[in-house]
Amino acid sequence: MTNIDIAIFFIYLIGITVFGGSFYKKNKTSSAFILGNNNIPGWVIGMSIFATFVSSISYLALPGQAFMTNWNAFVFSLSIPVAIVVAVKVFVPHYRKVNSPSAYTYLENRFGSWARAYVSICYLLTQLMRIGIILYLLALAINAIFGWDIATIIMITGLTVIVYSVLGGIQAVVWTDAIQGIILIVGAIFCVGYMLFSLPGGFEQILSVAMQDNKFSLGSFDFNVFQSTFWVVFIYGIFINLQNYGIDQNYVQRYVAARSDKEAKRSALYGGLLYIPVSMLFLFIGTALYVFYTTSAAQLPVELMDANKSDRVFPFFIVQQLPTGITGLLIASIFAAGMSTISTSLNSSATVFLTDYYERFFKRSATEKDSMKVLYISSFLIGSAGIVIGLLLINVTSALDAWWKLSSIFSGGMLGLFLLGIFTHKKNVTGAISGVIAGLLVILWLSLSKFLQLEETLGYQIHSYLTIVLGTTTIFLVGFIISVVKSDETEKGLQSVQENL
Repeated sequence: MTNIDIAIFFIYLIGITVFGGSFYKKNKTSSAFILGNNNIPGWVIGMSIFATFVSSISYLALPGQAFMTNWNAFVFSLSIPVAIVVAVKVFVPHYRKVNSPSAYTYLENRFGSWARAYVSICYLLTQLMRIGIILYLLALAINAIFGWDIATIIMITGLTVIVYSVLGGIQAVVWTDAIQGIILIVGAIFCVGYMLFSLPGGFEQILSVAMQDNKFSLGSFDFNVFQSTFWVVFIYGIFINLQNYGIDQNYVQRYVAARSDKEAKRSALYGGLLYIPVSMLFLFIGTALYVFYTTSAAQLPVELMDANKSDRVFPFFIVQQLPTGITGLLIASIFAAGMSTISTSLNSSATVFLTDYYERFFKRSATEKDSMKVLYISSFLIGSAGIVIGLLLINVTSALDAWWKLSSIFSGGMLGLFLLGIFTHKKNVTGAISGVIAGLLVILWLSLSKFLQLEETLGYQIHSYLTIVLGTTTIFLVGFIISVVKSDETEKGLQSVQENL
């Protein structure tokens, strides 16, 4: 990078950090820190939902995967409308009615405190993995530019975001998310345009080479649960997106923070659907990069052709090919977007810790001073744990695959319990507990089979994307069946008592 690019990079990051920190004076209460006093415009919340979904995972990993393989990951995006419709029709009105900062208050009302504790723990584990993977991806981008040590970048970035998150609260998070979302889209469009003009044949050349090498493939359409086929990714996408828009604190917190029910629904709709064309744009960048480096005089280092390094191809292109000034701005926006996403996870995780644990088990009548102290301390501890995970993820094969697989495992079938509460009317704690135990056993079986490399077992052979699918389905079906059976037994018992009387 030139000195101009480096200057733009640091000026941009300092500016966005100062902007986020400027909300500090507006975060003197826990309500302001968590919900922004319910005074955030709907379009800002919508862009924040979009930016939370995108993050640096999509910006770096999607082009890397399309460059190395094909468009199989786009099937995940095609499943989003299913989740969005359910979110707008069911989830958003539900959470607005409950009116709690925590997404998991409902589960306690439905099944008891154990359900709330179980799901909130699963959520915190998922967010720790998310923070770690994003820190790792950001470090890859900076390493590709400056050559700095990845571990050092992860630690410095993590500590910076912790400070930024504590200062700004939810208002800083959503406003910076909105800015990053707009810049990321504009930057991606510019990159596509640059590659189209750089190749002699433009769009037709990209289309011809990509079609010839099967780079636009969405995966096999066979009904095969052992590979990443179209149907495996699509079903996985439905379940993980229902979880995202239905029970993920990052999203629920934004639904509740909106000014009105109408704005909450609109922000969920637009924020979710916007990801579909943008993810297509990211994947097209990866395909265009493949054509660019296989047909032009530009050389890609041999080590970046390794599947382990595919997430670094796009940052390398940005630094080596884009004009001075644009390079610095794009790298800064990728980095800042990652910071915003991490701060989102820190804010929501701290909210869960405060509302689901501290105020329920330690101090029910906590003062504002106590609550703010807990929010600050929990943000620091969660951020520190995320840094450790980021260090452990160095040299993974693919950040996108790692995120998808780990989120399936640590989700722990959260969605199954929530769906059991929403779509069944029988309140049977025994059924819910039995379903969770059965679901966790399925998840444990699938996860350990792969961890222990038990290649001859069915659990090893079933694709890891289906972990959340099978775990969620087991929880719902077992819980529903036992609840129905128990309810019938209760009714028969009451009838018997009445007849004897």
